[in-house]
Amino acid sequence: MRIAVTIFLTDETITPVRLARELEARGFAGLYLPEHTHIPVERTTPYPAGGDLPREYGRTLDPFVALGQAAAVTERLGLGTGITLVAQHDPIDLAKQIATLDHLSGGRFTLGVGFGWNVEEAADHGVAWRTRRELGRDRMALMRALWTGEPTAYEGEFGSVRASSAYPKPVQKPRGPVVGPRTLVGGAAGPKLFAHIAEYADGWLPIGGRGLTESLPVLRGVWADAGRDPAALQVVPYAVFPSAGKVAHYAELGIEEVVVQLPPAGEAEVLGVLDVYAEYL
Repeated sequence: MRIAVTIFLTDETITPVRLARELEARGFAGLYLPEHTHIPVERTTPYPAGGDLPREYGRTLDPFVALGQAAAVTERLGLGTGITLVAQHDPIDLAKQIATLDHLSGGRFTLGVGFGWNVEEAADHGVAWRTRRELGRDRMALMRALWTGEPTAYEGEFGSVRASSAYPKPVQKPRGPVVGPRTLVGGAAGPKLFAHIAEYADGWLPIGGRGLTESLPVLRGVWADAGRDPAALQVVPYAVFPSAGKVAHYAELGIEEVVVQLPPAGEAEVLGVLDVYAEYL
């Protein structure tokens, strides 16, 4: 079982460079970072976990800048987003950021894709909440056009791009319908989400990792119906607070990677938790 970590890196926590070096030295598989550009103060959207929104949500570092630092001081550590709010980005700019990070890291990048929960944050980016999933799907298709080997035009419902010279390309070669870096879609189990996964991703990034015994057979069925290779499906439980029982259960389900949650804290506390998590390596 590969054990990666996720953390809300902020201006108050351990730095990306220090954390990345420690993760690689200890044998952890990867570092995944979340994304929030800002948190509007006048927010009516409830925090999905209940209660007050934790302080770190409004202080997150830009994940691509932070992962670029992490890539520069490591050689093997996987680098990922958990998740990128694709609908909140210009897709041409985002395609360049992703391809550049993947190129400079030697193909170590995993694109975690998500659709968000904060209505007000999305609205400030001009995103209509009702169509955010369709917008995200459209922007993924546009980015795939820029990542293909030959100049390829794309005309979608929400955006378009002319056939263009766009380099660097992501390192990983196309596989089935997927073009670009390793791509995992985050979100709760359901027919819409599973359709997105089967259409343009390598797998699923289920937050918390609960209910997989029931949902995995459903996803595998959707995947097979789409003509995808059953052996190629990747499921990576995300933001997990690990236990020996959980890790063993994931292994029984055929899961090969788990992303465990670190506290948004300073160096001493984070490294102490890494010492505890090292028992699962």
